Amino acid sequence: MAAIALGAFGLLIGSFLNVVIYRVPLGRSIVSPPSACGTCGEPVRAYDNIPLVSWIVLRGKCRDCAAPISVRYPLVELAGGAIIDAETHRLPNALVLPAYPVAAVLLTVVAALTGSWSSLLMALVGGVILGGLYLLLALAWPAGMGWGDVKLAGVIGILLGWLGWEALAVGSIAAFLLGGIVGIALLLAGRGPKAQVPFGPWMLVGAWIGILAGAPIATAYLALFGIAGG
Repeated sequence: MAAIALGAFGLLIGSFLNVVIYRVPLGRSIVSPPSACGTCGEPVRAYDNIPLVSWIVLRGKCRDCAAPISVRYPLVELAGGAIIDAETHRLPNALVLPAYPVAAVLLTVVAALTGSWSSLLMALVGGVILGGLYLLLALAWPAGMGWGDVKLAGVIGILLGWLGWEALAVGSIAAFLLGGIVGIALLLAGRGPKAQVPFGPWMLVGAWIGILAGAPIATAYLALFGIAGG
């Protein structure tokens, strides 16, 4: 429970830092008024103010006016959670497993409110595909893939799947590319073939690549083969 508490506390700190970063240079109070959209001025609803998760569910846009929400906000929140939780040097069940019911309830509510049932189905498919892939890798190569990675993969698959197949494909592949590059770099640096490369951070970085640039990267890749994306 300590790990999940630290992770959640870190996300809250990151969320508060966003308020400080935005308001202090403008000479505004960091206490009031409550958070609101910088474009339309509509107050941010409580259920749209969940660190990191709300940005993904809203697809980086204001619920009222569809104005883009800067990616700085979730990145600062994630940094706050990652820096504090990094002290554990692992992916404990207490941190990863609760993400499944939270994501399931939150995305189901959003689908019911917006009619995005196809996105909910794709989220389920994404979780099964990515979690299943990492499970096979862990069984085939237990020395190189931990069970914490398998559990994290399912959560990442759910969130990327909600955004679409482009985010899922690009985010998944990017993690392996980044992890492979780091592994090769360690070999070239003389660390040897037994050097341990924690894969969780690269899974998260790859996921962010899929979230932020999945569609354009997938479209550009398909265009190389004369295939239209969409």
